Amino acid sequence: MRLLAILALLALCGIGFWLYTPDESPDVLEALYVRPDDRFLPIDGIRLRVRDTGPRDAPAIILLHGLGSSLETWEDWARTLSVSHRVIRFDLPGFGLTGADPSGDYTDSRTVMVLAALMDRLSLDRATIIGNSLGGKIAWMFASAHPARVDRLILISPDGFASPGFEYGKQPDVPWMAKALPFVLPSSLLRANIAAAYGDPAHLTDATFTRYRDMMLAPGVRRALLTRMEQVRLEPPEAALRRIQAPTLLLWGEKDALIPFSNAQDYLGALGNGRLVSFPDLGHVPQEEAPERSLEPVLGFLGH
Repeated sequence: MRLLAILALLALCGIGFWLYTPDESPDVLEALYVRPDDRFLPIDGIRLRVRDTGPRDAPAIILLHGLGSSLETWEDWARTLSVSHRVIRFDLPGFGLTGADPSGDYTDSRTVMVLAALMDRLSLDRATIIGNSLGGKIAWMFASAHPARVDRLILISPDGFASPGFEYGKQPDVPWMAKALPFVLPSSLLRANIAAAYGDPAHLTDATFTRYRDMMLAPGVRRALLTRMEQVRLEPPEAALRRIQAPTLLLWGEKDALIPFSNAQDYLGALGNGRLVSFPDLGHVPQEEAPERSLEPVLGFLGH
């Protein structure tokens, strides 16, 4: 999810001691969420949580989640895609059960490097890359920097263009109350923040909210999120987007309240080989809100 939503949450947070919310034990979280297909791989000093499903000799797909999320956001899509593809997803550095990056570097370029190193570790020369929100930005940045390694590119509500509160060449103003994030996490405000990612907030289930909250409570994640806020610097993306060679599919919910749907036209104007599928009733995370319907154009794009 976009940083602005997190900042809005923080602006509403009090910092009284009665709101103190400690990190959860990693043993507890791993017992709840780690599956047999999960591995923890050492990638440039990071203990990267990776889930690898589907036939190992099938074409590879890599799924990149958004801000504040985890690899579980792709569960419904991965179940179908894993029939015909090797599907790899991981908790990005600073999120989920991967947790903090010991380097303290949460820039987008660092995450692109981690993705390349993971592909090398898994002996993948090429893959289709799918990313949502922040993960969408990492996906197109990777496709621009390593065009020969990307078969197809699928961007779901990707970050990257300027919008109100996010200007080029400037760090966003991080309010002083954001400093409370590592210590407080009021459930009601967090739920409102996550529900804003849905076209219909009623589609946010209790189980999904609990998972988001648990992943925010993983050790070091909230502090890493704050550091990422402080390090972000938006640059005009057109030149990088023009270097992408892979056929590109844009998916966007027209009720996206986190990244403007109008940005889809900005992407189409810069991409040399892109097309758009939009969903009038969906929001920022169509893979969660309507997984079967949002996957249909993806399967068509992949040749199913």
